[in-house]
Amino acid sequence: MSTATPDTKRRALGKGLDSLLPRVQPPGPAFAGHEAETGKPREIPVELIDRNPFQTRSQVHESELAELAASIVANGVVQPVLVRPQPNGRFQLIAGERRWRASQLARKATIPAILRQVSDEQALEITIVENLQREDLNPMDQARAFERLANEFHMTQEQIATRTGKDRVSVANFMRLLKLPVHLQAQVESGELSFGHARALLALKDHPDLEKVARKVVVLSLSVRQAESMVQNVLNPERKVKEPKPEPVVDPNVREVKDRLQRALGLKVIIEDRNGRGKVIIEYSRLEEFDALLEQLAGK
Repeated sequence: MSTATPDTKRRALGKGLDSLLPRVQPPGPAFAGHEAETGKPREIPVELIDRNPFQTRSQVHESELAELAASIVANGVVQPVLVRPQPNGRFQLIAGERRWRASQLARKATIPAILRQVSDEQALEITIVENLQREDLNPMDQARAFERLANEFHMTQEQIATRTGKDRVSVANFMRLLKLPVHLQAQVESGELSFGHARALLALKDHPDLEKVARKVVVLSLSVRQAESMVQNVLNPERKVKEPKPEPVVDPNVREVKDRLQRALGLKVIIEDRNGRGKVIIEYSRLEEFDALLEQLAGK
């Protein structure tokens, strides 16, 4: 016989969004004009769905929406959105904003949706977890999402890691980004500074040279390792090493070929090109990788 409380069950994150979505038949007035929820998708008019007010995602690229809209035109919406019914006969989005917005672009009249009755707190939690499960979420959005779980749900970093399927150290590193000045956070958000650059700069968060170093990292297009060396030079001037130089500009065509080779071979590829002449280096770490490479290049 189970002794788990309802709260314990709802808090069992890391097992998918469905663990957060109770299938409870709500009272009559709250569902006026709606069918009882069954757990099965139903077609709902796109125009009757309102945006999720708890959305934590700050950026959605229009080009990605356009691609998704084209896919929806060709194949329909593959995965239903999650909504909760409202007393006024409309629905509020819980999860699936990109699919909903792309469906609007595709001029779809309806969208498959699963109805759930959830509280405001559950809707916020589901939204945060869904966003964190996306690989393209920018570092600052991730940091703010972790912070909301900590502040609004009083979770420890260990609990956040368990609930979101992340490593606790990663959670801590992302949350530390919020200690950077706001304008540097904006540069991380836009991609001018990577997560690795931001982590390196955090060592200077109380140092007067932080702004100067950050500006140099961007202007010189320094790698993360070069940024770390520059930070160490600032922190330990008596052990200063040679000033890092900008990495050479790589021809976009060479970079594309390198990426294609890496995807095809599943191994790290280095292309050293000088005016159309150079060499291709393919790295392997195990004999099995070498054998697989030999088969691909020379045939069985």
